[in-house]
Amino acid sequence: MGSSTRPWWVRLGIVVGALLLVPGTLAAAHPIRISALTIDGPVNLLLVGIDPRGSHLRPLADTIMIAHIPRNRRGVYLFSLPRDLVVQIPAFPRNGSPTQRAKINAAMALGSQTGPNRYDAAQGFDLLSRTVGQVTGIRRFDAGAVLNFGGFQRLITAMGGVTMVIDQDVVSEHRKPDGRPRDRRPECRGHDNCPRPYTGVQKTYRKSPSPVRLTGWEALDYVRQRYGLPRVDYDRQRHQRQLVRALAGQAARAVAADPAKLPRVIGALGDSLTFIGGPYSALAWATAVKNLRLTAPVSVTLPGRAYFENGKYLGEQLEPGARDFFAAVNGDRVARFLVDHPRIVD
Repeated sequence: MGSSTRPWWVRLGIVVGALLLVPGTLAAAHPIRISALTIDGPVNLLLVGIDPRGSHLRPLADTIMIAHIPRNRRGVYLFSLPRDLVVQIPAFPRNGSPTQRAKINAAMALGSQTGPNRYDAAQGFDLLSRTVGQVTGIRRFDAGAVLNFGGFQRLITAMGGVTMVIDQDVVSEHRKPDGRPRDRRPECRGHDNCPRPYTGVQKTYRKSPSPVRLTGWEALDYVRQRYGLPRVDYDRQRHQRQLVRALAGQAARAVAADPAKLPRVIGALGDSLTFIGGPYSALAWATAVKNLRLTAPVSVTLPGRAYFENGKYLGEQLEPGARDFFAAVNGDRVARFLVDHPRIVD
């Protein structure tokens, strides 16, 4: 089977924390009856990466990525929303959170609170998906996943690293060359009130004409960087989608070569993954999606820029062209739109 026709459930499952693959693996070992799920029409998946801040702290959505699958199944389109996108977060009656204007990554945090110092990722996903829906016009996400970045790093490590393109020089804000955390400046120790608290030597990822092998910590560190990049968060978003594509191809090859490795890889996730599948189980989704046999993903960068009020930076805003792209997503005509707007294709 050629790389363009390997089942997308294998690729996407590995890449986004086994959104679809984990339950499929469990099904092989423990056959059970599942509710039938037939996928008809366009499919939209919301994929969220959260900072591993501890269960006693509100999770922030540091990565917000959408996978759109058209009705004709000819392609998968990946696009991201800036985590600092200034939006109107709707009221959330489940925990009394009021309507407020804030950065979109706060929607996960605001929605997740279930009580004093208690937070639930699935509940946070609910408010985040509503907020993303208001921005994109996507009324409902068919399924989604929330993955802790620590779990993502363990997943890549269990796969033996990842080989991906480094398309520009990137200097790490967080890590030393040997992977240890950078030292904090004296005035920034013991609190989180410094926007850029680190000092000392830094890990550097050099632009390379050929793909580079990255360990788990290197891959996660690389795709989290934005400081010093020409397009800041938009470059970071592109790197995250490049990692998704690289892992997709690598996962497909690894599973085809040695399926016995799969349980160890999946086990690396532990409790880092939260799956949201509507009325259907993750197993039902795995069973339905594995038969779609979709082609490789197309990565799209939405046009955006910094947003200022009275000379003060508040976050990011999308340009009008993004609204046109969202209209194409909701009208199931993305391929035609990208032919007319090739510059937004990575």
